[in-house]
Amino acid sequence: MLEMLSKARKVIGVKQTKKAVENGEAVHVFLAKDAEKRLTEPVRVLCAASGVPLTEVASMRELGQACGIEVGAAVAAILHEITA
Repeated sequence: MLEMLSKARKVIGVKQTKKAVENGEAVHVFLAKDAEKRLTEPVRVLCAASGVPLTEVASMRELGQACGIEVGAAVAAILHEITA
C-alpha cells in the first residue's frame, strides 16, 4: 500500500491531511509510528470518525521517502483521483 504514495495524488502533513479527511477527499491515510502522538492522534481520531482507512508506517523517514520527499513526514494521505 505504501508504494502507492509515490504515484498517487496526495497531501503530506498534518494540516493538509486533516483538511482532506474533513472534505471527504482522502481515500487512505498513513501515520508514522515515530511521529509525536500530539500530532498524529487527532488525525487518527478524525479518520476513525470519518471511516477513512489508516495504515501505520514504521518511521517518518520511510513515509517521507514513499512520498518522494527528502525529509520525514508524520502524516500523508492518498486523495481521490480527479475525473473529468
